[in-house]
Amino acid sequence: MKVLLVNGSPRKDGNTFRALSEVGSALNKEGIETEIFQIGSKPVRGCAACYACVGKGRCVFDDDVCNQLSAKFAEADGIVVGSPTYYGQPNGALLALLQRACFSGRAGVQGKPAASVAVCRRGGSTAAFQCLNMPFEMLNCLIVGSQYWNVAFGREPGEAARDTEGMQTMRTLARNMAWILKNLHREGAEPRPAGEEWQPMHFIR
Repeated sequence: MKVLLVNGSPRKDGNTFRALSEVGSALNKEGIETEIFQIGSKPVRGCAACYACVGKGRCVFDDDVCNQLSAKFAEADGIVVGSPTYYGQPNGALLALLQRACFSGRAGVQGKPAASVAVCRRGGSTAAFQCLNMPFEMLNCLIVGSQYWNVAFGREPGEAARDTEGMQTMRTLARNMAWILKNLHREGAEPRPAGEEWQPMHFIR
């Protein structure tokens, strides 16, 4: 079993990375393989609402890391997405990637255990955390929680390691994720309930 940890910060070794590394280390101790995917600092596109991806499983724009992320989602058994908090919101580049990858590559995300992690200097983390969870809630994912909201605090690179409760929250998140994955994959486990056929209803007709 493998969990993909998405670092939505442009800083490769900042506090978001530190929080995700705590999750990864605890997952490894539970026998779960992990990989950290860095979105990096290069420009990314927002969704153009062209719908050209429908049925293809990938975004038609292939000049950034979106399709790489979609491929990683498809390979993973579980997903954790982390972001710094900017003005009470996740990193805009990460949001653009998630919107495109979760729409074009939704089959690789749908129904999997998923969690979000928000990191901030002082405030706004809970709003960012809720925003990050929204795509997973729409894709019938099992949202993995912890003993508190999945947030950690820190400003200078690596400072989040000193947030002892935040790091404990990350480890608890990891153990919850491992427990869900092990039960989903155990012999004789009941399959997930079959979903109903989607019946979209537009309010303006």
